[in-house]
Amino acid sequence: MKDSNKRFDYRVKRVRSKIEGTQERPRLSVHRGHKHIYAQIIDDGKGDTLTSASTLSLELKGKLKVTDTVAAAKSVGELIAKKASEKGVKKVVFDRRGYEFTGKIKALADAAREGGLDF
Repeated sequence: MKDSNKRFDYRVKRVRSKIEGTQERPRLSVHRGHKHIYAQIIDDGKGDTLTSASTLSLELKGKLKVTDTVAAAKSVGELIAKKASEKGVKKVVFDRRGYEFTGKIKALADAAREGGLDF
């Protein structure tokens, strides 16, 4: 288990070293847990989280029966795009962390793009 955690940490550092959110293009960071998926839009210059969404958000909590599926990730992507547009954010930099761009991560990203985010 220690080796897989080290490899994951290495991938996180590698991806994160190339990506930085600015005021014009904040960073859309995604975290995938065992039961839930989380997304945040972060301005790294200020160190502020502009908005966030997850399967634990009040808007989604009653609607989702299962929170660890691709459909749940798609709902989170739609919600983060809606919240970002309310804050006036149109362009973001996508930070997938160390996760592969498949499955839940891809579903969230595609839903966010359909919701109006440009990355």
